[in-house]
Amino acid sequence: MIGLISATAAGSAGCQRVASAWPGRTRVYEGPVGDAVRRAFAECEQLVCFLATGAVVRLVAPLLIDKASDPGVVCVDEGGRFAVSLVGGHGGGANELAREVGELLGAEPVVTTATDSVGVPGLDTLGFPVEGDVAAVSRAMLDGEPVALKAELAWPLPPLPVAAAAAAAAAAAGQYSSRQYSIRVTDKVVEPSEREVVLRPPSLVVGVGSSKGAPVDEVLGLVHEALRDAGLSAKSVAELATVDAKAGEPGILGAAERLGVTVVTYSAEELAAVDVPNPSDAPLAAVGTPSVAEAAALVRGGELLVPKRKSTAQPAMATCAVVRRAARGRLAVVGLGPGARDLLTPRAKDELRRASVLVGLDQYVDQIRDLLRPGTRILESGLGAEEERARTAVAEARLGQAVALIGSGDAGVYAMASPALAEASDDIDVVGVPGVTAALAAGAILGAPLGHDHVSISLSDLHTPWEVIERRVRAAAEADIVVTFYNPRSRGRDWQLPKALTILAEHRKPTTPVGVVRNASRPDESSRLTTLAGLDPATVDMMTVVTVGNTATREIAGRMVTPRGYRWQEEPK
Repeated sequence: MIGLISATAAGSAGCQRVASAWPGRTRVYEGPVGDAVRRAFAECEQLVCFLATGAVVRLVAPLLIDKASDPGVVCVDEGGRFAVSLVGGHGGGANELAREVGELLGAEPVVTTATDSVGVPGLDTLGFPVEGDVAAVSRAMLDGEPVALKAELAWPLPPLPVAAAAAAAAAAAGQYSSRQYSIRVTDKVVEPSEREVVLRPPSLVVGVGSSKGAPVDEVLGLVHEALRDAGLSAKSVAELATVDAKAGEPGILGAAERLGVTVVTYSAEELAAVDVPNPSDAPLAAVGTPSVAEAAALVRGGELLVPKRKSTAQPAMATCAVVRRAARGRLAVVGLGPGARDLLTPRAKDELRRASVLVGLDQYVDQIRDLLRPGTRILESGLGAEEERARTAVAEARLGQAVALIGSGDAGVYAMASPALAEASDDIDVVGVPGVTAALAAGAILGAPLGHDHVSISLSDLHTPWEVIERRVRAAAEADIVVTFYNPRSRGRDWQLPKALTILAEHRKPTTPVGVVRNASRPDESSRLTTLAGLDPATVDMMTVVTVGNTATREIAGRMVTPRGYRWQEEPK
């Protein structure tokens, strides 16, 4: 919950704007300001104070405990010009809240956290437990000093300005220095050395079986004992897994709660199908599967680190097994829109900053290079290498990387999503990020040509036989559907557009409106309205989108408009 506090009429108006926009996230605190701040500080995860920063500093200073537990505090000035992240920039989420409030109110977010200011991810914001000298290693990254990444586990991290290759070579040679700054990614029990940060990825799954009524302490003690003996950190446990017959077992639920993880369950049939080294007749008779602990840990694959073991209580009422699951790489297929920066979606920007590896056409990479975080590895190539880029992106994701594969417009429309998803299997996570595609960008410039049924057809026969393209054009012509032509004409393909227009002319009048837009939303954008008979194909190239209206499309006040197909009627009085 976000507490909203104000002292003046202008501040109250700001509070109400935020409260109206986020009704489920906010609570307005009334009464004397000091009392309101103290109550909100105790009751809320975050505060937005429409007050002077000095006043808020004096009010919250006595309330501060530590950055891990203090709420995030954002101050907005009386004029609504700035949203200042004051307290809890990372731990309390104030930096991101300042950006959200700024976007909502039209205010400038003010973030002074060093890592955020220069685009370097905070080591305590990666979503993993972190140990060691975070401040010193972060400062080293900011100062450009060598920081080694010692990744014992491949995991999809955001870009970090580290020397991973040098670190790997040093590790192989056993040449790590105690004076070297380093980031270590491991699920093992290790004590961070001087100048080192240890990140604990959620790589471990603990399978658990229990008798009815097994005490929480027995289950939890067994888990801790198994991890300790294997040299594994409890902070890397992602979940406890068991059979669905034990979904409500208090001992298992209580152990998971104290570990701070979730419980996942599987049917007896699913677990019985898992090949395990230590099957048993007892669970088969009790719940219908020869293994619970090992099978539940292994059902989604992984390396069995701790085979089934029983608790030492007499009689033993719990069993467990530990598996290390391989990291699932992450592939974000990102549509960049038609070119203008303000048509690049916030979600696309977030994915670009999250990715440690960027794959794309060189000219598209140039469009967004300034948005990438330091340390992002860029794999760019020229025209005609779409399938190679798709394979590269998927291969990098399979190595456990966080990858962004970029394309213009919407990546799923005549772009990179299709070849990438054809290459990808279910061993990686795939996220699609929609973008404003060329037909939409051109349509907005022309007016409303897509107001009724419409279709997009690419005239490029490089990958699709012309016979197939012609059949689709003819079907659209006969169905009286508005048509947007992508890839209409190039130096080597100069006859396809005239042929397509001839087919449409068999079913539409010569005066049918046609919109021609080149480089939609870019600085050299151009557009014009013509007719089916008046369009000169020689004026069209690969940077152009051609939209041909249907029999109802009209030019109205210089705009291309296709009616929606019905009329709004006034309700009877």
